[in-house]
Amino acid sequence: MISKARLKELSLYKQQKYCDDDHVFVVEGVKMAEEALSANVTIRSVCGTSAWVEAHRQALQGVECHEVNGEELDRLSGLRAPNEVWMLLDRLAVAPPADEGLTLVLDHLQDPGNMGTIIRTADWFGIRRIVCSPDSVSCYNPKVVQATMGGIFRTSIEVADLCQWLAAYRHPVYGALLDGSNVYATPLQLPSALVIGNESRGISQAVQKFVSQRIAIPNYGGTCESLNASVATAILCAAFAEGISRL
Repeated sequence: MISKARLKELSLYKQQKYCDDDHVFVVEGVKMAEEALSANVTIRSVCGTSAWVEAHRQALQGVECHEVNGEELDRLSGLRAPNEVWMLLDRLAVAPPADEGLTLVLDHLQDPGNMGTIIRTADWFGIRRIVCSPDSVSCYNPKVVQATMGGIFRTSIEVADLCQWLAAYRHPVYGALLDGSNVYATPLQLPSALVIGNESRGISQAVQKFVSQRIAIPNYGGTCESLNASVATAILCAAFAEGISRL
């Protein structure tokens, strides 16, 4: 059971302001909760149905845990259809891995769905480092977190001034630009960075100055003006994986 007072306190975390102030984030649903339980992350509080709590009681030892009913879960949840469990977690420590593979660099990415899908895509391709501009959507935005499908727990996500970061980066920098060379005909190297730009404006002029190789996905149809940012990222990540495997 959960007291009315504690339920009221935890329901405040539906507002991003309280999550930011307390340096926490929320995950919801069976898939994300199980990802959290298997990750190296501090769980502050769990609210779940009696069936879910009973099934995970051993893993929840030492964690503040409350059994809640559907109405109480609805008060906590930011989802249209709350799903069995809600968790409050400490935000993840950023420990950038060594520059051995591909680093994704996101310039003013704004759409939460795109950000979450890109993190999930990075996880699929084994890309462990993402660097975001300060004006990009937060990786702790609830829609972003849910869209990562657990990838957020396996990816180092930094926020940095991209011009400063790229100026210090000592490896090739590829930029996804419509006037770039065909990615499938371009020799690709690792370690390297791949810059993905804003959904409508692309890579900013300031950041473009640090791009050493402009690359593009061929427009075989010849009619569509551009690709969705997360779709383009997935295609380019696949091109890097395929291109490097042939070396």
